[in-house]
Amino acid sequence: MPGTVSSVQARAVEEVALWYHTLELPGAIVTPGWFDLRGCLDKLPWPDVRGKRCLDVGTYDGFYAFELERRGAAEVIATDIPDHEDWDWPAAARAGGGEVLASLAGPKGHGFEVARAALGSSVEKRMISAYHLTPEAVGTFDVVVCGSLMLHLRDPVRALESIRSVCRGSFLSIEEVSLPLSAALPRHPVADMRFDENRCQWWVANAAGYGRMVRIAGFELATTVRPFCVPFGAAHPVCRDPGGARSARGLATATFRRLLTGGFGVPHAALLARPRLQAPPVRL
Repeated sequence: MPGTVSSVQARAVEEVALWYHTLELPGAIVTPGWFDLRGCLDKLPWPDVRGKRCLDVGTYDGFYAFELERRGAAEVIATDIPDHEDWDWPAAARAGGGEVLASLAGPKGHGFEVARAALGSSVEKRMISAYHLTPEAVGTFDVVVCGSLMLHLRDPVRALESIRSVCRGSFLSIEEVSLPLSAALPRHPVADMRFDENRCQWWVANAAGYGRMVRIAGFELATTVRPFCVPFGAAHPVCRDPGGARSARGLATATFRRLLTGGFGVPHAALLARPRLQAPPVRL
């Protein structure tokens, strides 16, 4: 006897090797993501997306793309790189990083396709790097969203400039920030040179540095949100092995994050920006 729709969907969810996002799907199915963004939605400075053409940059499993659709966007395009080999790998990891990640996460974009089918979504997926966004390639958009991508890029300002080229309205940006640097240097734009080749992480700016990067790429800031924590999802190693979080270092980190953000997870900040129409005067 064939399985029910929900049982088929449940099997499809189980076949995804690694879910990055926690997603609520029909049939009371919740994907076991590494990160659970659901509680962060009300913290973000959302623009009105109803009836608008929207873009989600670096979509991965599609959390923000599907949220744009749920909020009434007329059209949603979701972009991502086509393969794990296409991550912005540091030189030392370039030869084997993609292969290792593929063995852990499975085919790039599998989770997105499973979620889109389960939701009956009309989000269109396009395989293109954030570096290569242009009006000629993807058109222009009323609203652009990008979350947790810049730390994975060797040249985040270049990516932000590309986003600026296709944004004609609002840019909602959500990125990891350094809490220690934000607390120590609240007005001075600086970044942690993380250079973690195993996780393909390059720079993590403090809150001031994050805002500065967005401005230098050609945006003006409309709204900024103070740092908050994106909670770990059920599949994250911290949740699967809570012993590490109870170590002295883990407890110290958790306490510091709770003091500054009121939660535990990965520190992020968010902002709403719009394209700057005229370049500021050059000061000599």
